[in-house]
Amino acid sequence: MANSFFRVQQDRDGRWFFVDPSGQPFLSIGLNHADESNLKYDFNASVWERKYGSRASWIQNGVVKDCKNFGFNTIGWTQEYIGGDWGKALDWYGEPIDLQHSLFPWSAEELKSTGMPYVVQLRIMEIEDWNGNPIFHDVFSEKFENWCRYLARSVCSQHKDSTNLLGYYFVDIPAWIRHASGADFPQLKDLSDTERAKKVGEIAEKYYSTIVGAIKEQDPNHLILGDRYNGNKGIPEAVLQAMSKYVDVLSVQYFGEAPTPVAREKMRQDLETFSKQCGGKPVLLADIGNFCCTEKNPNRTSSIKGQRERGEDYVASLAGILQEKWFVGWHWCSYIENVARGWGIKDPYDEPYTELTDQITTFNNSARDKWLQR
Repeated sequence: MANSFFRVQQDRDGRWFFVDPSGQPFLSIGLNHADESNLKYDFNASVWERKYGSRASWIQNGVVKDCKNFGFNTIGWTQEYIGGDWGKALDWYGEPIDLQHSLFPWSAEELKSTGMPYVVQLRIMEIEDWNGNPIFHDVFSEKFENWCRYLARSVCSQHKDSTNLLGYYFVDIPAWIRHASGADFPQLKDLSDTERAKKVGEIAEKYYSTIVGAIKEQDPNHLILGDRYNGNKGIPEAVLQAMSKYVDVLSVQYFGEAPTPVAREKMRQDLETFSKQCGGKPVLLADIGNFCCTEKNPNRTSSIKGQRERGEDYVASLAGILQEKWFVGWHWCSYIENVARGWGIKDPYDEPYTELTDQITTFNNSARDKWLQR
């Protein structure tokens, strides 16, 4: 059955699907962190000028063209990691880290101009695990309600009629488990871990009900993709239970601990557990990636040795969950390699790492048919 907007649907066999506006099953294969500033360093600005010269040209002749060539069908979260405490980024329980991100997401007009499915983020609070100076607001306050209504008025009103909007994200890896800095929601400060675990569900209930209520006032048409949870750190079950009443899709960021079958199986099990804890929601793997050392980033070392092995890990990691009934897509990190994050599917001179992208393209182009056969 056709519908004007994306929706989610579960069939009689328990399989979850995104369904596109034409009524067809849609496996969201997204590319994250497309930011033009990665081509504006001193050493590569000439590439930008020669190939594009304008943001509009880069979007159409760079991002959109590459997505289609490499088998991606969704414009993922566009903000990019541009500096900060690399090296501590996966130690969420140690010293606070502070990763800088680009300021400006793509405009509504730019996203619509791609002619592709896309996502939009509403940064409800500055409570990311990567944020060294988080600000936890009182979700029961009038100020928080006013802020949510402002976000909905200013952002959602621009997308409410878009047939290409997949849905709305909230905060990137929010600290629902205690933040490394010690900052916390006012009602949770100074509580023991046991007391906090009992109380955090109440905070989450108010948080989700307030923002989703504000969104639906402006845009009743589109999916709520919710927070982009930090799957590596974990998600409190009380938070998942609270969100399940308001959010359509469980969005999880997850980076494998190693390119091994054991690590990939752990990711699969964790995602399945999170889904069960929120009542069996469909799962979108909102951010996943891998890296190796490169010419511009020789210190980005990992157990992956070269771009060919990155491609092998891409295929193995995603093939392991493609057959799961709860799985509805993945968004890959990231597009163009910069000198902060240090990895991408294209090098800092805007050339694809072909040993990686050839494998990505082959897998992406065959993934939907395999997914439909679950």
